[in-house]
Amino acid sequence: MDIAILGGTGKEGAGLAARWAAAGHAIIIGSRDAARARAKAEELRALTGRTPITGDSNAEAARRGAVVVLALPAAGLAQTLPELADRCRGKVVVSTVVPLTFGGGRLYTPPTAGSSAEEAQALLPGATVVAAFHHVAAQELSATAHAIECDLLVCGGDAAAKETVAELGRAMGLRAIDAGGLGNAGPIEGITALLATINRRYKRKNAGIRITGL
Repeated sequence: MDIAILGGTGKEGAGLAARWAAAGHAIIIGSRDAARARAKAEELRALTGRTPITGDSNAEAARRGAVVVLALPAAGLAQTLPELADRCRGKVVVSTVVPLTFGGGRLYTPPTAGSSAEEAQALLPGATVVAAFHHVAAQELSATAHAIECDLLVCGGDAAAKETVAELGRAMGLRAIDAGGLGNAGPIEGITALLATINRRYKRKNAGIRITGL
């Protein structure tokens, strides 16, 4: 599958790219700066030994991807996504975005839409947005030599789209858990802030979450 990762030059996007490339998917790294995206793609090809990793502008990556993954800063969604709406139409769009605010009293600050995933859905009305991968640590994604020790919580309003995303999770060895509709994206995004706090408290980088009783 051709997977476009918008904002893929960051740690989370690059980690997802490495894992999916290892599973046999073709990756298009997207960035506002196409040259930067191509440089990151070259770096990942050298790191993983996988050739189907390319880089391009966010717009061109969105056009080429069968699935589009948002690894963008939350503050940039309103500026970036409207011009990509036509290129995402009819596609599954995976939001990994978490609205974190550093340096203040509250780490997790959801937008008025309720979550970044719901904001993305409003900005991409022709796409089907699924929220997932927020709480899988970038440290764990990039360490491709070992399995990731957490579950994958997936939420969205379309069962087929959620299954597509669940399959992408299973491709990297994760157990996918259906966490309901897109309205549950806010609590899932908030888990990332909680895990970040735990990491700081215990001087770790890879805290994760598992669902028991299933």
